[in-house]
Amino acid sequence: MAEAQHDQLVTVVVPTRNNERTIEACLASVRRQTHPAVELVVVDNGSTDATWATAERLADRVLAGGPERSAQRNLGISAATGEWVLWLDSDMVLPPATIEQALAAAAASGADAVALPERTIGSGFWTACRALERECYLDDPMIHNPRLIRRELLTGDGGFALSMSGPEDADLRLRLRAAGSRIELGSVLVDHDEGRLTVRSVMEKRYYYGRSLPAFAQAHDGAVAAQGRAVARSYARNWRRLARQPLHAVGMLGLRGLEAGAYVWGARRGRRDAAG
Repeated sequence: MAEAQHDQLVTVVVPTRNNERTIEACLASVRRQTHPAVELVVVDNGSTDATWATAERLADRVLAGGPERSAQRNLGISAATGEWVLWLDSDMVLPPATIEQALAAAAASGADAVALPERTIGSGFWTACRALERECYLDDPMIHNPRLIRRELLTGDGGFALSMSGPEDADLRLRLRAAGSRIELGSVLVDHDEGRLTVRSVMEKRYYYGRSLPAFAQAHDGAVAAQGRAVARSYARNWRRLARQPLHAVGMLGLRGLEAGAYVWGARRGRRDAAG
């Protein structure tokens, strides 16, 4: 079984746009994987900085595609030749044994997909609040979205929904579960380099993601509320962790409240766009 895992080709798909600050560390971490059979495909959406040049130096293939992340991922999947696809954002860094351990988790459980929990790295108060939030989710399999997936499940209509930018990861998770696919939660922590977060940057991103919430809610009745309940349960389960960092916990909860407002605002815009 170990030998069979050793031979399985994994295609890592990285969508990106103007991410010269983080792209090299991301791609270099893929190149450092202990698993010997890795194909690296980068899909760039019109970068005007050094992102494309860095990708050409480190990736097996660099493709131009857009206009959104879902379309970029689907283009990368269409170019993949691996039995498995691992999608990765260009501000993430994989520990060296990530792919090896994720394949082992899939083999041991018979899973079709493996979710990998994230931890936030970066500087500043709000980034520390985000890091504390992510710590509350580490052991919750119902919150994490799959990252390593059998390629056959992503072809045809199985890829990322083009109508969504933000909720497309959760949409894929729910579609896989509805189809009977098993998703295993891996033990490897992926570093998500969020830099120095500000309230403004967080609000802008959540507003943008919120514009896709109507499409997500239409596709999965009750899923938005269910996600909210799962998050609240994670906070309650980790109350001791939050109590050890009271200042960051207060900041985290305040930021989450602002994010909820940005989601609602974005969803209203999304409904207007769909109607018009």
